[in-house]
Parts: sequence; structure tokens; C-alpha cells
Amino acid sequence: MQIYGYVRVSTADQNTERQLIKMQALGIAEERIYIDRQSGKDFNRLRYQALRVQLEAGDILYLDSLDRLGRDYDGIIHEWRHITRIIAADIVVLDNEELFDSRKFRTMGDIGKLLEDQLLSTLAYVAEQERKKNRQRQAEGIAAAKGRGVYKGRPKRYNEKHAGINHTIDLFLKRQQNGYTIKKICEITKIGRSSLYRELQEREPIGRR
Repeated sequence: MQIYGYVRVSTADQNTERQLIKMQALGIAEERIYIDRQSGKDFNRLRYQALRVQLEAGDILYLDSLDRLGRDYDGIIHEWRHITRIIAADIVVLDNEELFDSRKFRTMGDIGKLLEDQLLSTLAYVAEQERKKNRQRQAEGIAAAKGRGVYKGRPKRYNEKHAGINHTIDLFLKRQQNGYTIKKICEITKIGRSSLYRELQEREPIGRR
């Protein structure tokens, strides 16, 4: 059995320290804490997908809160069920551990599955509604800024695609010695080889690696 932690913030410049402190307090090894700096609107995230393929039956995955897993109603339910029922790993949500600890539901058999589904559906719906509200507030803020002539947009270095590629490179360089290849990383993250090679060349010419 292995213990993992998943940490997510919505943008590359947000601070992960609060979540990391919680994971470290649980004694989770640094290499088993997976961090994404991307929106929770879907699950096509570099580190989450890398974590997903590492999980095995009996493992435990810790989240700070349910919305760190994601903010899409259907996606949250699908991922939770896949991890807990297909992979047979467990999920513990730290800010609501009394309710969201799949180990407790597992011991209750079929009635546990029913209760888990009902609770998960309710909170996943709340998480998605909050995401929609945040998106609406952001759009209203941008519109107001444009109206005042002060909106400049997000700097290119912080857009999600660039952040995702950089994290792909970090994962590749860290895991290379354990058999991860560029082909494997591209398969996991769905980031094209050309993008990966271009960024790698900027860090260090591939011919010298």
C-alpha cells in the first residue's frame, strides 16, 4: 500500500504551501505528492494523469478538499468511482474527512455505495456551481476592466498550456531514470512531441542529454 497526495491550484502563480503542509503532516513522501497548477474544469491535467496511472488497489489518495479533485460535476463522480471501484484505491478528503473517506463506505457494502453516491452527487454539484459563479465573476471583472481601458490579459508565461508543458518537462526530467520516456509522457499528458522537444531544447539541447 502506498499513500499519495494531490495538490491543485488554478494558476501557475498561486501558492500551494497550505495544501502541501497538510500532505507533509500526513507523512506523505515528497515524490508521492502530485501538484497541478491548472484549472479544475476538466481532468486533462499533467500531474493528475501521472498520479492516476500510479494508483493501485489498496493505495490511499489524500485531497485537501473535493474541489481540488475538480470542479466538473460529472467528472468528479466519474473519477471518484474509477479510483475507488475500478482501481480499488481509496480517497480521503481532509476538509470533510468524516463524510468523505471512501474506506468507511467500503466497509458498509452495497448500502455504503448508495450513501456514497448520494453524498458525492450533492457536493460535486455544489463544487460545479461554485466554479460557474467564479467564471461569471471573472468575466464580469474583465468586462469592467476593459470598460475602464485597463485590462491587459494574462501574461503568456502563465497560460495553462505553457504551465502544462513546463510541468511535463519537470516530470520527464524527474522520472527519466525510472524508465519514463518522451513517448510515455506524451501518451499520459496528451501533449505533442514537438511542443515537448521545443521546450526541452530551450532548457538543454537534446543532443547533450
